[in-house]
Parts: sequence; structure tokens; C-alpha cells
Amino acid sequence: MKKVLVIVGPTGSGKTELSIRLAQALDTQIINGDSVQVYKGLDIGSAKIKPQEKQNIIHHLIDIVSPGEDYSVYHFQRDVRALILKLDLPLIVGGTGLYIKAALAQYEFVESSRNQDFESLYQNESNESLYQMLIFRDPDIKIDIQNRRRLLRALEQALSGELRSKKTEKDILLYDALVLYLDLDKTILEQRLKSRLDLQIEQGFIEEVRGFREKKIYVNAIGYRELNRYLDGTYGLDEAKDEIIMASKRLAKRQKTWFKNQMHPIMLDALSDTLFEDALKIIQTFLKEG
Repeated sequence: MKKVLVIVGPTGSGKTELSIRLAQALDTQIINGDSVQVYKGLDIGSAKIKPQEKQNIIHHLIDIVSPGEDYSVYHFQRDVRALILKLDLPLIVGGTGLYIKAALAQYEFVESSRNQDFESLYQNESNESLYQMLIFRDPDIKIDIQNRRRLLRALEQALSGELRSKKTEKDILLYDALVLYLDLDKTILEQRLKSRLDLQIEQGFIEEVRGFREKKIYVNAIGYRELNRYLDGTYGLDEAKDEIIMASKRLAKRQKTWFKNQMHPIMLDALSDTLFEDALKIIQTFLKEG
């Protein structure tokens, strides 16, 4: 089986820095595993890697579609699998668990048209609210809560009696994947989230959101959603920042549980002084196996 490396973990855990060092050491390229960073212009709010930070390492699936264009887990699965065939040692880095697993396992997805009438009925509901309605009807479903279109489609199916969780999911891996999870103490994580958000706002995060609003584009992702409500006058800035931090912490908690249950990663201390050396040693052993 083709060997694939995967680095996952919460925002602020150091995935980018570690992945660059590993890509240099292993002479390989990086595949983005974040569902927001595929979109052009969503730079500050997604903490997208800057050109100068790439250190000449080629990155795939970043800035490939415009906001508003359709790019679902189906498209991600298709594109990542094509890259896995192309690259000698693919290195996937990100935090969107369902997308990453869909690319690696024998999940089957098809393109589907959007039901605009159904979506309009729930246009004022948050992703969290949609998720709660969905799991009430389909409690065993596993789904990316940040993917609004997928949430709506699953809810539409559940309301019609078609439970997505009852479909036969083929969790068989198509590749020999090594998954490394960068674990971060929740207190340190919160400190990093606050510092990062302050820096993002200083760098122009609010202006980034305002620019999309002027184009009638409302991005429904953590940070963008709350700052839109700030610009609407629903929140004050401090309240919006608090909401962003709380949403980010909830996401990090869900991500950790999901990855541990679904992808059984090797857990690494994100703050370890020997993180790079430890990760490289694990990878080298993995590459020698089989």
C-alpha cells in the first residue's frame, strides 16, 4: 500500500512549522487538509500559510477556488487521491477530519445538486443549531460541523427518513497512513488562541471580513461568522472575540475526540523541545516497515 503521512491537531499547535521541517527533511510536498484554506482570500482568518513561510516547499490545495464556489468533501477526496498517486511521499497537514479520512478511506461520495428552497428555510440557523437538529434525528452520524452545505444535505435526508449513518461506510483505508496528532494542553491552547486572534485583528482580519461583505459574500466559518455579527452590530468587538475563542475551543475538543476515535493517531506533545526529532524518528521507522 502507498504510504501517506498525516499531521493533525488543533489551531495553534504548530502543525505548519513542523510540517515544513519534515517536508524539508523528507524531500516531499505538503497537501492542505483544511477545508477553509482551499478558498482564495480567506487568508487571515484561516491562518493560511504565507508565501515566505513555505520556505520553497510546494503546497497543494491552497487558494484553488473562490468563496461561493462549490468545493465539497467529494472534490477534496478526488483531488487528494490524485495527488497521492502523483507524490512519492504525500504529507497531508490540517484539521478537517472528515475531509482527510474521506481521502484516505474507502468512502464513497457523489456530486449532488443543491436544494436552494430547503437551504433558504434554514438560512438563519447556525451550523451548531443545524447539527443539533441533525443528531436528534440521526444520532450516529459523523459529519464536519463546519461544512454547512453537507449539514443541510444530511438534515434534508434525515427529515425524509434517509439516515446517512445507516449507510454502509467502508472505513477500509486505501493507503498505509501514519497519523500524528499534535496535542496541546487546553489552558495553553486558549492562551494561543487569544494571542493569535489579537494578531489576526491587528493584521486586518476585520477588514478581510468587511471586504467579503461588500461583495455580498458571508463566510460561515469560525471567526468570519462572529466578525460578521460584530459588523452587523449584533456583538461588540470584545463579545465577538469571546465568541470566536469559545467556538475555537469547542472545535478543538471535537477534533481531538474525532481523530482519536476515527483515525487512531500517535499523540505527540506539541510543546516538546524534541517534537521534530520525535516525529522524524517515528516517520523513519514507519517508512522502513513493510
